[in-house]
Amino acid sequence: MKNIIFTYRKTIGLLVVVSTLLISCERELSDDAVLATFPTTGEVFTDAPVGLTDQFFESFDPATGANTEGFGTDDNVAYQGNSSIRIDVPSPNDANGSYIGGIFTDRGAGRNLTGYDALTFWAKGSTTAVVGQIGFGTDFVENRYAASIRNVELSTDWRKYIIPIPDPSKLTQEKGMFIFSAGTESTNGMGYTFWLDEIRFEKLGTIGQVRPAMFDGEENFELSFIGTSAPIPSNSVTFNLATGENVKVNAEPSYFDWTSSNPSVVGISDLGVTEVIGSGEATITATMAGVEAEGSLRIEVLGEFEAAPTPPARDPNDVISIFSDAYAFTPVDYYNGFFTPDGQTTQGGADIFINGEVTISYTDLNFVGIGTFNTVSPINANDMTHFHVDINVREAIQPGDFITIQLLNNVGGLESSGTYTITGDQLLSQEWASFDIALDDFGLAARNQLGLIFFISDATISDIYVDNIYYYRE
Repeated sequence: MKNIIFTYRKTIGLLVVVSTLLISCERELSDDAVLATFPTTGEVFTDAPVGLTDQFFESFDPATGANTEGFGTDDNVAYQGNSSIRIDVPSPNDANGSYIGGIFTDRGAGRNLTGYDALTFWAKGSTTAVVGQIGFGTDFVENRYAASIRNVELSTDWRKYIIPIPDPSKLTQEKGMFIFSAGTESTNGMGYTFWLDEIRFEKLGTIGQVRPAMFDGEENFELSFIGTSAPIPSNSVTFNLATGENVKVNAEPSYFDWTSSNPSVVGISDLGVTEVIGSGEATITATMAGVEAEGSLRIEVLGEFEAAPTPPARDPNDVISIFSDAYAFTPVDYYNGFFTPDGQTTQGGADIFINGEVTISYTDLNFVGIGTFNTVSPINANDMTHFHVDINVREAIQPGDFITIQLLNNVGGLESSGTYTITGDQLLSQEWASFDIALDDFGLAARNQLGLIFFISDATISDIYVDNIYYYRE
């Protein structure tokens, strides 16, 4: 196995939606002027990387647990030719990281992939295992046309895999050639190896029955407020392959063409971001390549939004802020960690902007993690006495509803955790409730390396706003 030089970039879980004013200008073009075109190369890796950057593997951020030591090429194993990519998936307690993943990017300004209809590759594993994610379109910059499949089942024999392109006409200049992420959820924590070969974009001509969907094909309803902006989650396209197999591809909103039934109430951008403008009701629908997407989002706008309570003024030295406009933020790795193999359904975790106020929105909540590993070290809260959070439940509260807050210390090492449960009678529907919880009440064995904050409802409460998350000393 040869080691491949690579780089990594930090991925940010906080999505900032910026309204951009596009100013167009006209100029005269000569009859000889030619619009810029980009290479149409389909090969990504055959016996060697094709047209990729010299450091062609860019790992996910090690601060999130990504292992940077298990990627290389193998001159002893190949589906075709003399070499393949070898990926050693680490065990959860590996000192170098608990999972492996990253991307391959184009060497130049990008490729024109409009002539292809699928990314294909061959793969096999040292054991039958499940790779969490494989796809393309992620470049660690915009990820505008990212697409991927989840839970890819490996065989111990070589097998060809096909990932249909949601709408090839969009990929006129794509830099993100490949992405993968793998852990050991399917092997009960046992590390394993898998190989990739003959990665390329192809025109198969046998992909049919395109079925795009927003919100996984469901009819959704939500209450909102004037000034709110938020992205549409859970977009996908299902294709039928020549084998008869149906493949579901998770697709970024930019693949879709969005429509609002009442733009004076709710507008929507080509990035799939809703902008609430006035009171009333509107329904968001979409098409992809002319095919109507299953599912919709009906939004009832109640009027102006009541922001979360303003926290009391405290000495900055007495506060470690995770998310609050009142205090300087501590660096956070993500506001919604990727825990899908463990059954997570929660969407959101990006800020929504409401009349200049920034709030976190979670929907389909069963559990969600906020990563506070930081790029230097986890949070030392030994000198703090309390945990504060404001929660606004966006639905009716039923008997038995609850939200449990779990704090994890020394994640991935000598891990310990503690919990505190907020019962339904302590929460408010469509209103903010503030909680100041003594850290001693969590029952933590230690709190010198706090790396994760979990909000857990087990789906008893589905939709919430969260704000002013911080530790403080009283």
